[in-house]
Amino acid sequence: MNHHPTHPASMAHHPASVLIVDDEPQTIRLMLEVLARKGISARLAGGRKAALDALDRTPCDLAFLSIRLAGGKGPLNGFELLGAMRSIAPEMPVVMMAGTEEPSDSSALQSGTQTAVRAIQAGCRDFLLKPLDPQAVEDLLIALLPNRRVATAASAQEGDHCLYQIVGKSPRMLQTVALAEKIAPTSVPVLISGESGTGKELISLLIHHRSRRAMGPFVRVNCAALSDSLLESELFGHEKGAFTGAYAQRKGRFEMAHGGTLLLDEITETPPTFQAKLLRIIEQQEFERVGGNDNIKVNVRIISTTNRDLLHEVQMGRFRQDLYYRLSAARVVAAPLRERPDDLPELIWHFINLYAKETQRRIETLDPTMMEIFAKYHWPGNVRQLRNVVLTSLLLGSGPVLSLADVSWLFDELQPLTESRKVCSPKGAVTPAGVLPPVVSANPAAVPSADGPTGLGGIRLDEIERQAILDTLRQTSGNQTRAAKVLGISDRTLREKIRRYRQESGENRETVGRVRRALLPVS
Repeated sequence: MNHHPTHPASMAHHPASVLIVDDEPQTIRLMLEVLARKGISARLAGGRKAALDALDRTPCDLAFLSIRLAGGKGPLNGFELLGAMRSIAPEMPVVMMAGTEEPSDSSALQSGTQTAVRAIQAGCRDFLLKPLDPQAVEDLLIALLPNRRVATAASAQEGDHCLYQIVGKSPRMLQTVALAEKIAPTSVPVLISGESGTGKELISLLIHHRSRRAMGPFVRVNCAALSDSLLESELFGHEKGAFTGAYAQRKGRFEMAHGGTLLLDEITETPPTFQAKLLRIIEQQEFERVGGNDNIKVNVRIISTTNRDLLHEVQMGRFRQDLYYRLSAARVVAAPLRERPDDLPELIWHFINLYAKETQRRIETLDPTMMEIFAKYHWPGNVRQLRNVVLTSLLLGSGPVLSLADVSWLFDELQPLTESRKVCSPKGAVTPAGVLPPVVSANPAAVPSADGPTGLGGIRLDEIERQAILDTLRQTSGNQTRAAKVLGISDRTLREKIRRYRQESGENRETVGRVRRALLPVS
């Protein structure tokens, strides 16, 4: 495993990998010389089996395929291999190569042209005649391979496989990486907090691979995706016959992570009963499978992530205080994208490198107007949202400049909010696009302030959240699954909030009526 330096941010660029499927020494020698000059790794295959085995082992970024191979039955046997290669790697660009050993009659040119046309129709990105021209090969490498170097705060590679890459050079990012590296060699539990899309899982991978447990397993559990009934079985495993459908003994994630690291993603989505069991396991490093009596001892490091203020969840009684202190022996905060604008260009080029091949775009520059919009935008979805914006711009745009000009709706969506960009709410109130209408608080002490254009000033955040949830439930006729999807939260989170609202409604008659009306289907 190769770790790359992290301070200051290095201009790391994971080398592209090119597969050469040919058996002619002269062609192979020329290709290797060109690739070596450009720092591109090469993988050689002399026939069908070697080529398919190479693609099965590790993906390649580009392939050069000879139309004539040893053992072939005819001059076009390379097309048979092309189909098999495309079934394994459908998005990998392929360049077909053909020799000039054609009959010296008037049909030679026509034959070569027909072969080139057939190659393009079969899905090849280009066609080269042998003997190869080194400059033509270099031009294709520039056009078809990601080649922009980006500042990387931390990364690790195992052979040709990238384990993780944290892109960025801002002080906030470098500080976060330095802290993660400092606590990595220990085995203390780590709590990583940050908004959705800030790269919390990448930081957890860094901690694992820089720890003494790097050779052990890294097991991830998305707590938000599991129902209460499945959570214990998934984490602790179960014995045969423990419940209906348990036809065999099954190891849980804790057992699978023995000797390594267990990532509990979105730990705040776990129910209180599970939190009590988790506390015991962390302290004693032992548990019983569901339906079993035997104690199973494990040696596991726990890394937890959350996109909420966990201390606030404790204060509100939604998360166990003792578990909070046990999980947060070491804390790392992933900064939102809006607080590290220096990382924007690096991340954009990183995503261009990732998706330029798939979208068949060769980007040379970034549009200054687009960069101005990006710099002013608040990026609520953080790096994940930026990735999707770049991918959409690559797909729908054209030419060597990455711009929003060809994606008018995306251009409008990323504009800062202004007085002219307003929409009418369902109740007729006028609010800026993307902002909730003023909330009528159930708390008489919460009085809207006139200082802000939205009328939300002075209202508690939990009241704004409550209003958004109840309004969305009304719009979806009480369908909780649809409402959760619209709100961008899990079904369990929505159920928990509704349960809490009902509990609180015992002390507030106005709220109980609002909850009931929201959950009643519209007649």
